Amino acid sequence: MTPRIESEVSRSVWSAIEKRRVQTGESIDHIVDALLAEALELDRHSLFQVSTSTALVQGVFGGVVTVEELRRHGDFGLGTFSGLDGELVIVDGDCFRATAGGVVEPAADDREVPFALVTWFESDVDVLIDAASFEEMTAAIDSLRSSENLFVAARVEAEFDRLSMRAACKALPGENLLEATSHQSEFDLDDVKGSLVGFWSPPYSRTIGVPGYHFHFISDDHEVGGHVLGLRAVRGRIRLHTGSDLHIALPETSEFLTADLSGDHQEELDAVETERRSPDS
Repeated sequence: MTPRIESEVSRSVWSAIEKRRVQTGESIDHIVDALLAEALELDRHSLFQVSTSTALVQGVFGGVVTVEELRRHGDFGLGTFSGLDGELVIVDGDCFRATAGGVVEPAADDREVPFALVTWFESDVDVLIDAASFEEMTAAIDSLRSSENLFVAARVEAEFDRLSMRAACKALPGENLLEATSHQSEFDLDDVKGSLVGFWSPPYSRTIGVPGYHFHFISDDHEVGGHVLGLRAVRGRIRLHTGSDLHIALPETSEFLTADLSGDHQEELDAVETERRSPDS
């Protein structure tokens, strides 16, 4: 249940709140929450991203920040590790690394991260879900999102009949993302409980992020996880957190500074995000 505050304010403060409500169309609850968060220096609706998806597609896999620094910017998120060595999941403030076969281990604070997206997660929406497919689940989230132009962090805590997963394996020297994921570890999990940790990003973010849905998974016992390629039958709850403020930490390495990031790499990104890539799958 969302906490409630009852308080008396001066007439001048109330007039200012009313004026902003009329000008912007925001609810009084939203205005007060935003002003309090700003006064208390809370990044209530901020997201923090390391590097860009375009750089990742081009094979810029060098570390930009450490896990310790990343966790200063959020308690919920996803990404990968230097050299594309595993899938990163942050949930409830703890950071995990999923490797081949979905084996999960705590991520050391000094491990470096080339790409990630994190936020301080606090539910704006909390509803039950019972869906048969990935498409039905995302359609349910679509119906709950307030805008096509804001970022949304999504946590789905549920029981899953099946999850189709992958875990990136360390890239070989000179490989780009499409080449590196051709030898990724792919696997299925059946009858598992845990959380999908993900984001929906607007279409206009295609040059910096992953437009649409991007999910990683971590089991409740923190023993299995990875990048989600598909799922079947989900029963649990959806929690959403809207982000309206995006901060990006760009690498200053020669690898990033000399990379050609001018092209449209959406086709490659789509293949990496949603398709099975291993020749053995």
